[in-house]
Amino acid sequence: MSNEVLVMQPNEIEKVKTHYAQYKVERSAPGVIFAAKLSDTAITIYKSGKVMFQGNGASREASLWGGVSNNSMEKVVSGMTKGDTLPPNFSSFSVVGSDETGTGDYFGPITVAACFVRADQIEFIQELGVKDSKMLTDDVMRKMAPDLMATLTHSVLVLKNEQYNDIQGRGWSQGKIKALMHNQALKHVLNKLMPEKPEYILIDQFAERGIYYKHIKAEKEIIRENVLFSTKAEQLHVSVAAASIIARYAFLKEMDRLSEIANTTIPKGASAKVDEIASRIYLKHGETFLKSITKWHFANTQKAIRIANKKRF
Repeated sequence: MSNEVLVMQPNEIEKVKTHYAQYKVERSAPGVIFAAKLSDTAITIYKSGKVMFQGNGASREASLWGGVSNNSMEKVVSGMTKGDTLPPNFSSFSVVGSDETGTGDYFGPITVAACFVRADQIEFIQELGVKDSKMLTDDVMRKMAPDLMATLTHSVLVLKNEQYNDIQGRGWSQGKIKALMHNQALKHVLNKLMPEKPEYILIDQFAERGIYYKHIKAEKEIIRENVLFSTKAEQLHVSVAAASIIARYAFLKEMDRLSEIANTTIPKGASAKVDEIASRIYLKHGETFLKSITKWHFANTQKAIRIANKKRF
């Protein structure tokens, strides 16, 4: 089923409503201000100014009103990505998406989430404001994530710092860690869905396909069927965008916990500010405690210790 979304001005929306008035139907979905149904196309107008065309005639009807559609944007984004070539109209399919966060942060865990968005859930998830988590604030994601988790079949994994440091110290790269977590999260979602299956699985690409599967070759169960990889995947299907928000929410909750036990606000990232806060924690709580809440192999560790040693003298 084709899916086209245009963003229109109020005067344009009034023209659309007039044009399809004879086909008007009642819709009680959140945010809907007008809906119409043709023989091969459903037209839905939202308070946000978005006009969605769904069905075999979606492209035909959307073309009557010009503008840039989601599918057109999808083609533009696809041209800027690396990875697999996605099927036409991929954004309208039923997909399990997966994403991770926390990999570049000195403090806190790595979190990976996977979630399933059915084709008939896409417009509702979009109306919740779901988009690439890099385009949303942490406060917004804290509010959105519980609704997504209550609505979507999902799995979220949190690799806390002590376990991360243990396996990293045994020679595991971040790539291997992430691959294992993605595979595990996808397994959990697919098991919850059985016997239903998604049309595709889309992984936000952090490694090429061959390297990804090399990382997890020792696993008993490896998810391979209909798996696609792409960078910027949050912009290609709402399932990955939702997964990125859920993963970020889990990361933020763990950062809240760490801030509480450290009795100071734990900063994100790996900046000079992070080094400064880490040095204070080192002086107050000691090396063992600092290691328990950080990714110890990061260069921030030695920087923080140097800062702490200067403060001592």
